[in-house]
Amino acid sequence: MTSRILHVSGDFPDPIEAFKTPVIKSLLELTADTFQHEVISLNRVTPSLLRLASLLLNLSGDGALIQNEQLFEFGRCLEYNAPGGGILHRTMLDRVGRHLANIVDARESPIDLIVGHKLTIEGIVVAKAAHITGIPYALTIQGNTDRRILDARPDLRGLFRSIYQGARAVSTFTPVAKVAIEGMLGTRPDGIELIPCPTELDGIVEPQDTNGNVISVFHLKNHEVKNLKGLADAATQLVGEEAERRITIIGGGSHAELARCKLLTAKAMQIDFAGPIERDAMQSTMNEACALVLPSHDESFGLVFIEALFAGLPIIYPKNTAIDGYFGDQPFAQGVDASSPKAIAEAINRAIREESKMKKALTEWQRSGAAQFFTRARIAERYARALRSAVAY
Repeated sequence: MTSRILHVSGDFPDPIEAFKTPVIKSLLELTADTFQHEVISLNRVTPSLLRLASLLLNLSGDGALIQNEQLFEFGRCLEYNAPGGGILHRTMLDRVGRHLANIVDARESPIDLIVGHKLTIEGIVVAKAAHITGIPYALTIQGNTDRRILDARPDLRGLFRSIYQGARAVSTFTPVAKVAIEGMLGTRPDGIELIPCPTELDGIVEPQDTNGNVISVFHLKNHEVKNLKGLADAATQLVGEEAERRITIIGGGSHAELARCKLLTAKAMQIDFAGPIERDAMQSTMNEACALVLPSHDESFGLVFIEALFAGLPIIYPKNTAIDGYFGDQPFAQGVDASSPKAIAEAINRAIREESKMKKALTEWQRSGAAQFFTRARIAERYARALRSAVAY
């Protein structure tokens, strides 16, 4: 009989907030032929002072906690009231967990596994529901959020360790997150499964020497976290032939966002803004470029880096975040200190000077079969295996 799995996520597109990352949704769609997936999509709302007072006076009830609960295609979405800044963090999420247990108990068909798609938020919810219902749970570690909350809440470290160690299975997107979580919370007997984020742009396009532009890809509203200022400062340090190469920013944005970005890069004459491109044109656009540079300050995975490698484009990515740890010392994947414009500039220089060498190494990597690890088919296999191991524990 097909196992029924209930996923709890604050990062799932739903009718309340449609523009969330589609990563968890993609994982469920990739394994929909193996499991019956349902979703509880969470949306936190900062309560008014009156509602907060009601919450504090009625800690055992849900009346002031849950609002705007509704069914949608993938399950159920809801808003829950909780203060920001980590105030009452465990208390409110425990209560969401009790509400989840009530939802599970009211079902006509049983649930075989509950999955929380972050340790430090959804993990509290699913662990509480599992304790009440007796249904096992599994976890997905999301590196940046989980590391940030673990650092900020040492008082909850014991709780998080207990939740992490008590899960039937744990997976994460990146080696950086795996190393960090194991360093803070210890290793598990069955370890942490590495399962990259899937992209539909996983067809391999062989690299070609182009002497083309250096490109960066992001929505302009995210220019701060994507470190456009650091990239602009790096561009002003380029000299000679490298300084003459264009650095093209691909991505949409409002007129106001574009104006802010142009002001921020005014001294970097190489930088221009191409606007958005159609998704089905992304691989060909990347294949015509020299390198992708995106020295973000904060990147949970950085799917665009994998898409670039499939498209035959060498990458410059931020160290200690994003995809760091997947490619070792491969020349086509340069990790840089995102806080150092000098390091970013040196990586751009190298990408331009050594384009042919890097793209030859990237061709060999593509042909070796190593790229298959990041394909949707392989990701589906690994995720299905992790879920099956949790159900059959």
